Parts: sequence; C-alpha cells; structure tokens
Amino acid sequence: MTSFTRTLRFKVRSQSHVWLNAAANEVNFVWNWCNEVSSKAASPYYGPPKWLTGFDLNRLSTGAAALMERIGADTIQRVNCEYAVKRRQCRKTKLRWRVTRGPRRSLGWVPFKATSLRRAGCALRFCGKTIRVFEAKRLEGVTWRQGCFAQDAVGDWWLCLLVRVSGTEKPAPCPGVGIDLGLKSLACTSDGDRLDGARFYRDLERKIARAQKSAHRRRAKRLHRRAASRRRDALHKFSRKVVDRYQQIIVGDLSITKLRKTRVAKALFDSGLGMLKNFLEYKSQQAARSFSVVAEGDTSVTCSLCGCLSGPRGVNGLIVRQWVCVRCGARHDRDVNAARNILRRAQAWAPIRGNESASTYPSSEAATCGLPEWVCEMAA
Repeated sequence: MTSFTRTLRFKVRSQSHVWLNAAANEVNFVWNWCNEVSSKAASPYYGPPKWLTGFDLNRLSTGAAALMERIGADTIQRVNCEYAVKRRQCRKTKLRWRVTRGPRRSLGWVPFKATSLRRAGCALRFCGKTIRVFEAKRLEGVTWRQGCFAQDAVGDWWLCLLVRVSGTEKPAPCPGVGIDLGLKSLACTSDGDRLDGARFYRDLERKIARAQKSAHRRRAKRLHRRAASRRRDALHKFSRKVVDRYQQIIVGDLSITKLRKTRVAKALFDSGLGMLKNFLEYKSQQAARSFSVVAEGDTSVTCSLCGCLSGPRGVNGLIVRQWVCVRCGARHDRDVNAARNILRRAQAWAPIRGNESASTYPSSEAATCGLPEWVCEMAA
C-alpha cells in the first residue's frame, strides 16, 4: 500500500469570477508588501541584513486581516509562506511584483488552508462567499490538505485541491521497455508501440493567427488552451498505458535544451517531450515502477541484434526510416531499433574489478558469437 499526493482541479462557475478577481487583487497587495519588506530587511540602511522567513512575515502581518474585505488571516499566512519559499528557491533578495491592472496583469491566485474551505451542501464556502464548481460530485468523500484558486489566461477560475491518495502496488505483466523519443513519432517503445507525432498546435495555427489579426484575443487564448489540453490528454493516456504494462521503464536522454536552439524548436515545443518524461517519472514512482534515463548516443545506427554500426547517419540519414544491417542482414525500423538499444543499455552489466569495460552481453557465449544472450539461446 502506497500513498501519494495528487491535485484535483475543478472549474469554478462564472458567478464567482468577480469576487475572485477582487480577492486576487488583495493577494497581490500582500505579495507586494512581502516583497518590499523583505528587500528592505535584506539591504537595510544600517545594521546587519536579515533574511526574513515565512514565520517572520506572519508575525509582521499580524492584524492585517482586518484591513482586507475578502481574504482572511489564513490566506495572508499562505501568501507569506509561499513568498518565503519562492524567494529561497530563487536566491534573490527581491522577486517580481504582482501586477493588478494593465496588459501585463498577473494571473489571479488565491491560496488558502484546509480549514478555510468548507462544504455547504452542493457548494463550497470560502471567506463568507458561496462558490459553486462543476462536477461537484467528485468532492464527495475527499479530504483536502490545502489548495488555491488559480486563473488561466482565458480568465476562467479553477479550484486546485491537494489530496492524499492511497494506492495498491500491482506487479506489471511485462518486465521492461525502452522508449525512444523523437518528433516524427513522439515516442516509440521496444515492443513496437508508437505515439504518433500529432500536430497539437500546428492544426490550430491558422485559426489562432486569424483570431489575433481580428483582435479576438479571447478566442485566440481559448484556441491555445485547446491545443494544450489535446497535448496533455494524449501524453497522459500514453504514459498511463506504459506504466500499467511495464515494470522497468527506460528513456533516452534526448537533449531538449540543445534541440530548442535548432530549426525544429517549434515542433519540439508542440510535441511536449519534456512533459512526457515528467509524466512517466512521477507515475512510475506512484505505481512502484523503476524509471531511468540512459545515454542514447548511436542507438539509431546500431544493430540491436549484432551490435554493428551500420545504420544511416547524419541529417540526411533521418529520411531513412528502415534499414538493413550489413553484418547479420536483419531489417530494422529506425525508432524501434533505437528503443531496443536503449533497453539493452539499461540492462548492461557493470564491471567488478573496475579495469574492464561494461558490456551488454554478460555471458561468455554471447561475447564469443557477438550476439545478445537471448539470440544465442534461441539459436541453440
């Protein structure tokens, strides 16, 4: 039995948007006050500097809830603690201001503690305001720890709740899988399953451009949100399928930082490969799976049967999706072959004495014939 934290998202009905916008302005005021006080304490006119913590900010803001019309002391304390954590992570004496009005307005954010949000029939009660959400039946039997109201770029509000979920550890039916990431096929497994490269943003690019030229900003933002939802849905489904099926998951170390500086940067961001890696990692931890990342150098040009480097190389070689090994005559699919080599590299045995190179073929029989161990067993 394992337990992990999940975030439940509920869309808030439009009747509460005006009140939440006003509450977000008060949260911005508290955040900017923390920013100003902390920067002055870090660079005082006289005396030693002091790095204010969340406890110090809570003590300085005692009684501030009486000046606020919508948020209470719990929300002010949550803002103080969140500011202290972000400031410590960024290692800066001053963070960015939260803007309330104008084209660069910060998106709304209203945090709260678990005791601030209560059930009131089919609705919720927060700081004296009744808030209704869609799919309220999902809240039945849920005990949340803390959460927040967050606003997206379209202007809609969402209720985000942190809940503790307990799950059972079930063994996977298959031992392991290697996954090769790319752009033509976003992901290809060593068993031949593929996640085809869907054009999440490219399919809506013309509609977005037409909406922006017509000054329909809200429609353009909705189209952007639709593309992000399609991308997230496809990656969630594929990652869940892989985690439920395999016990050991190995992914190649595709450098997204280097690829985003090339001509394929637009297609790279549209694919969401970094998001797919994160999904596989945290879902593997929740399901008690083994997740690892290995070097994927020369995996596309190496024969997965005999280890011969006979595949097509270079930029022009990317056009060749299938090739034949010159040594053993095996026919390979480029992505499937790379995924099999990635799986083999994770299963390579480590040297004992330290002066011998790591080999993918641990047995002496496989080392003499130059073939993987399972191929030699089949031949025998």
